[in-house]
Amino acid sequence: MSINRKEQRQARHARVRRKISRGTAVRPRMAIYVSNKHMYVQFINDEASCTVGATSTLKDEGVKCNLATAKKVGELAAAVAKEKGIASVVVDRGGFKFHGRVKTIVESAVAAGLRITTEEAK
Repeated sequence: MSINRKEQRQARHARVRRKISRGTAVRPRMAIYVSNKHMYVQFINDEASCTVGATSTLKDEGVKCNLATAKKVGELAAAVAKEKGIASVVVDRGGFKFHGRVKTIVESAVAAGLRITTEEAK
Protein backbone atom coordinates (compact mmCIF):
# COMPACT_ATOMS: atom_id res chain seq x y z
CA MET A 1 0.00 0.00 0.00
CA SER A 2 1.49 3.32 -1.01
CA ILE A 3 1.53 6.33 1.25
CA ASN A 4 0.92 9.76 -0.24
CA ARG A 5 3.20 12.76 0.33
CA LYS A 6 1.02 14.28 3.07
CA GLU A 7 1.09 11.06 5.10
CA GLN A 8 4.87 10.81 4.61
CA ARG A 9 5.32 14.36 5.96
CA GLN A 10 3.06 13.58 8.91
CA ALA A 11 5.15 10.50 9.73
CA ARG A 12 8.36 12.57 9.58
CA HIS A 13 6.71 15.19 11.81
CA ALA A 14 5.84 12.51 14.38
CA ARG A 15 9.49 11.40 14.43
CA VAL A 16 10.65 15.00 14.86
CA ARG A 17 8.16 15.60 17.67
CA ARG A 18 9.46 12.54 19.55
CA LYS A 19 12.95 14.01 19.51
CA ILE A 20 12.29 17.67 20.34
CA SER A 21 11.18 18.72 23.77
CA ARG A 22 7.78 20.13 24.52
CA GLY A 23 7.17 23.86 24.42
CA THR A 24 6.82 25.64 27.75
CA ALA A 25 5.74 29.12 28.80
CA VAL A 26 9.39 30.19 29.06
CA ARG A 27 10.54 28.41 25.87
CA PRO A 28 7.64 27.68 23.51
CA ARG A 29 7.76 25.50 20.43
CA MET A 30 8.12 27.44 17.16
CA ALA A 31 6.01 25.36 14.76
CA ILE A 32 6.61 26.07 11.06
CA TYR A 33 4.31 25.01 8.23
CA VAL A 34 5.01 25.81 4.59
CA SER A 35 2.49 25.18 1.82
CA ASN A 36 2.67 26.07 -1.86
CA LYS A 37 0.76 29.32 -1.28
CA HIS A 38 1.47 30.39 2.32
CA MET A 39 3.88 30.11 5.25
CA TYR A 40 2.81 29.90 8.89
CA VAL A 41 4.70 30.23 12.20
CA GLN A 42 3.14 29.54 15.62
CA PHE A 43 4.59 29.76 19.11
CA ILE A 44 2.99 26.96 21.12
CA ASN A 45 2.99 26.31 24.87
CA ASP A 46 2.42 22.55 25.04
CA GLU A 47 2.01 22.53 28.83
CA ALA A 48 -1.05 24.78 28.64
CA SER A 49 -2.08 23.52 25.16
CA CYS A 50 -2.34 27.01 23.73
CA THR A 51 -0.88 29.13 20.98
CA VAL A 52 1.03 32.07 22.45
CA GLY A 53 1.54 33.94 19.18
CA ALA A 54 1.38 33.38 15.44
CA THR A 55 2.12 34.97 12.10
CA SER A 56 1.61 33.99 8.48
CA THR A 57 1.38 35.28 4.93
CA LEU A 58 -2.42 35.01 4.90
CA LYS A 59 -2.90 38.77 5.42
CA ASP A 60 -0.94 39.68 2.30
CA GLU A 61 -2.83 39.18 -0.94
CA GLY A 62 -0.85 38.07 -3.97
CA VAL A 63 2.33 37.40 -2.02
CA LYS A 64 4.83 34.98 -3.57
CA CYS A 65 5.91 32.03 -1.44
CA ASN A 66 9.66 32.45 -1.97
CA LEU A 67 12.84 32.99 0.07
CA ALA A 68 12.36 36.78 0.29
CA THR A 69 8.91 36.29 1.80
CA ALA A 70 10.27 33.60 4.12
CA LYS A 71 12.83 36.11 5.41
CA LYS A 72 10.05 38.62 6.13
CA VAL A 73 7.97 35.94 7.89
CA GLY A 74 10.96 35.03 10.09
CA GLU A 75 11.53 38.67 11.03
CA LEU A 76 7.83 39.13 11.73
CA ALA A 77 7.81 35.96 13.85
CA ALA A 78 10.72 37.31 15.92
CA ALA A 79 8.84 40.59 16.38
CA VAL A 80 5.72 38.73 17.55
CA ALA A 81 7.85 36.68 19.94
CA LYS A 82 9.47 39.80 21.44
CA GLU A 83 6.03 41.39 21.79
CA LYS A 84 4.84 38.34 23.76
CA GLY A 85 8.00 38.30 25.92
CA ILE A 86 9.55 35.21 24.31
CA ALA A 87 13.36 35.19 24.16
CA SER A 88 14.12 31.58 23.24
CA VAL A 89 12.25 28.84 21.41
CA VAL A 90 12.66 25.25 20.25
CA VAL A 91 12.12 24.81 16.50
CA ASP A 92 9.58 22.31 15.15
CA ARG A 93 10.14 22.10 11.39
CA GLY A 94 6.91 20.14 10.94
CA GLY A 95 8.34 17.24 8.97
CA PHE A 96 9.81 19.50 6.30
CA LYS A 97 13.50 19.38 5.38
CA PHE A 98 15.58 22.06 7.07
CA HIS A 99 16.47 23.91 3.89
CA GLY A 100 14.97 26.53 1.63
CA ARG A 101 12.04 28.44 3.10
CA VAL A 102 12.07 26.67 6.48
CA LYS A 103 15.78 27.38 6.97
CA THR A 104 15.32 31.01 5.86
CA ILE A 105 12.48 31.54 8.35
CA VAL A 106 14.59 30.22 11.23
CA GLU A 107 17.76 32.07 10.22
CA SER A 108 15.97 35.41 9.83
CA ALA A 109 14.23 34.94 13.20
CA VAL A 110 17.64 34.29 14.80
CA ALA A 111 19.10 37.34 13.04
CA ALA A 112 16.21 39.41 14.42
CA GLY A 113 17.10 38.39 17.99
CA LEU A 114 15.27 35.14 18.70
CA ARG A 115 17.36 32.44 20.40
CA ILE A 116 17.03 28.78 19.38
CA THR A 117 17.65 26.28 22.19
CA THR A 118 17.42 22.55 22.59
CA GLU A 119 18.24 22.22 26.29
CA GLU A 120 15.59 22.25 28.97
CA ALA A 121 14.85 25.64 30.50
CA LYS A 122 15.80 25.81 34.15
